[in-house]
Amino acid sequence: MKIEINRNANIPINQQIYENIADRIRSGALSEGEHLPSVRSLAKQLGISLLTVVRVYDLLEEKDLIERVQGKGTFVKNKLLIDAPERNVKNNFDWQLSVLDYLPRTQFGAHYGSFENCIQFSVAAICPSLLPNRYLEREIHSTLKKNPNILSSYGPAQGDEELRKTMCKYLRKHNLYINHQDILVTNGTQQGIDLVAKTFIGPGDVVAMEAPTYPAAIDTFRARGATIVSLPMDNDGIRIDHLQRVCEIYKPKLIYTIPNFQNPTGIVLSRKRREQLLMLAQENQIIIVEDDPWSEMFFDKKPPTPIKGLDTNGFVIYLKGLSKTLVPGCRIGLLAANGTLFNRLVASKVNTDLGSPLLTQKAILPLFHSKRMEDHMEKLRFALNLRKDKVVKLLNSHMPDGVHWIVPTGGLNIWLSVPSDWNTNHLLIECKKENIFFLPGSACFSGEPEKHHLRLNFTYLPDNELEMGILKFCKITKKFLSSNRQFRHSSIN
Repeated sequence: MKIEINRNANIPINQQIYENIADRIRSGALSEGEHLPSVRSLAKQLGISLLTVVRVYDLLEEKDLIERVQGKGTFVKNKLLIDAPERNVKNNFDWQLSVLDYLPRTQFGAHYGSFENCIQFSVAAICPSLLPNRYLEREIHSTLKKNPNILSSYGPAQGDEELRKTMCKYLRKHNLYINHQDILVTNGTQQGIDLVAKTFIGPGDVVAMEAPTYPAAIDTFRARGATIVSLPMDNDGIRIDHLQRVCEIYKPKLIYTIPNFQNPTGIVLSRKRREQLLMLAQENQIIIVEDDPWSEMFFDKKPPTPIKGLDTNGFVIYLKGLSKTLVPGCRIGLLAANGTLFNRLVASKVNTDLGSPLLTQKAILPLFHSKRMEDHMEKLRFALNLRKDKVVKLLNSHMPDGVHWIVPTGGLNIWLSVPSDWNTNHLLIECKKENIFFLPGSACFSGEPEKHHLRLNFTYLPDNELEMGILKFCKITKKFLSSNRQFRHSSIN
């Protein structure tokens, strides 16, 4: 268990160590019953006092994450929410426990994946029947027929030039004017986040992020040894007054934000806040990472101009996802940046995979060369809006008192909250008994999580399963909230 400490940070060392271990336990990186280092050995490993480690373990025990057994040691006391296969204790893998890893948390991995024969509300994706699969199938065949050498050719490390030029025209319709030379094609937005993290973030660097936020982004920055500072939000997005204090106290190197239909809350960052955020970044020399997975999926009006569209000095790294709304299987994303930041990100991409697959880049080009792309987006917005309205209507009719949610104006998810003294991780356990899955809100927080929220996707299930799934979910939630108070203030994280 490798723990990075920033001795120059304004965050106490014992708090840094506590958050690192707590993250590992909550996400399952440290499994139930796992033996933690002794106070003396951990103090020696980290070069800190015995008293500091004692304080860390005291806090972990107070949060019911560990248990101390007299004469035996300290053990993880976490009940995992994921179903792990039975482990054969008589194997030859025990030596692996001595191998240090650099994964401080894997919250998203615990809830990400495909589940057969279940009601899937946890994955932020669109139902395959709503995507242009047949069209893309024909275009792939056509592309290969015209140029069979694509399969035996490597694409440019920066990405196919024709695709990058086409995407410039597409992004101009969204008030984002960039040169194709400043675009890097990535294997989905997640690779863009990873490239930024591995290029610019190291142990002890401070990253400011919305709370709650996209779990995989937290995992990625924490894996680089970053200290994460949470930014609270209101109905207009990041609270700038709080961000100002964060800049003064912690001096973050990077701010990560999802301004359009924020994941998981659905909140849209207002135009005024975007301008204020950019101004603060410029004043404090901070990189902004603007993650834009689904800004086209608006139900009322388009979101404001991207922060990158206001940026004239290269402070913003813009990430655009195409997978969610077009072709998840192709895993195509875009990264736009300027100057030496961009050059270093391209170098990082080369070191990672030498460039994204050429076939998938060529395959999606015809969508953007015709009116078909606009027609697809318009139909998709209409279909998703209908689904959102259906789900909200069902929640209004069948959810018990005390449960609240944010009605999204775009995107794929609904952020739902039960009374604050209940734990949605327990609710997930009850739902799993009926093969219903959602993303518990605790996965979306860095540090001390709020446990009474959850993210409910309304776009992935087929129409005929959506209503049935929501009704079952409401019934389980109602029973859960009327059950014995043992579920309150629970130790499950």
